Amino acid sequence: MDSLILPTTPAAGGIEGIDREPFEKFLIHEGRLLDDRKFEAWMELFTEDGLYWVPSTQDQPDPFNQASLFFDDRQLMKTRIERLRHPRIHIQTPPSRTNHMVSNVIVEEADENAESFLVSSSMMMGEYRLDVQRFFMGRQFHRLVREGNTFRITLKRVNLINCDSAFEAMAVPI
Repeated sequence: MDSLILPTTPAAGGIEGIDREPFEKFLIHEGRLLDDRKFEAWMELFTEDGLYWVPSTQDQPDPFNQASLFFDDRQLMKTRIERLRHPRIHIQTPPSRTNHMVSNVIVEEADENAESFLVSSSMMMGEYRLDVQRFFMGRQFHRLVREGNTFRITLKRVNLINCDSAFEAMAVPI
């Protein structure tokens, strides 16, 4: 699946002539939805065929030949959100509190005719639950399509710097 392939040589500072501010605002908005536990609104940022992928190894070429930390289409996102909303979900009682931070936003690829863009950014998500803090850091890639004055996500891939570590159960999206 070509949409899962990332650029081999990142653009130094992004594509010339494309304003990164709208992309940065979109990514900040996405993180805020997750922090506010507005998971349904977050899911609506994705296209109908949108995918959310967190590989389990460095440079994992695809999610089909080995397990991933997350690999959700809209149906799996919906199921995950329903579980997060269930009143007796033990892994989220009490619910996690999170803070997503986004920086170093770069427009890596742009097909302005198709209004399709590949945007990368550094990310950090802090999670606090039951007196325990965890931090997840890495580089994320969003394949975005313009829709009106905003974007929708066709692919969100999060490359965690410690993706191959042992993790306690992860319930909330990174």
